[in-house]
Amino acid sequence: MPTYILMSKLSSKAMAGDDGRAEAGREWKRLVEQSCPGIRWIAHYALLGQYDFMDVYEAPDIETAFKVSLLSRERGAVSAESWPATPYLEFLQLAKAVEAVTGAA
Repeated sequence: MPTYILMSKLSSKAMAGDDGRAEAGREWKRLVEQSCPGIRWIAHYALLGQYDFMDVYEAPDIETAFKVSLLSRERGAVSAESWPATPYLEFLQLAKAVEAVTGAA
């Protein structure tokens, strides 16, 4: 199943105070799981920097990844981006296949 990285930045209102912050996160996760069958969560991180959170998840297809980002925006994210990710060893195999076709070394 394809892997995606969800990078999200929440509104200042969504980030204010701890009252309900954890519950809002659980509600968002429940909504995503109900609306996006087949999704599998791998990791969830709070970040310092441009984004507030990073989630790593598997989704059956790109349409499901779009829905995850859209649902995030509907629930208080100022921005939400889902990036496709490939395990490094698979990337090396792809690079080797491209080198074979192009003759690059």
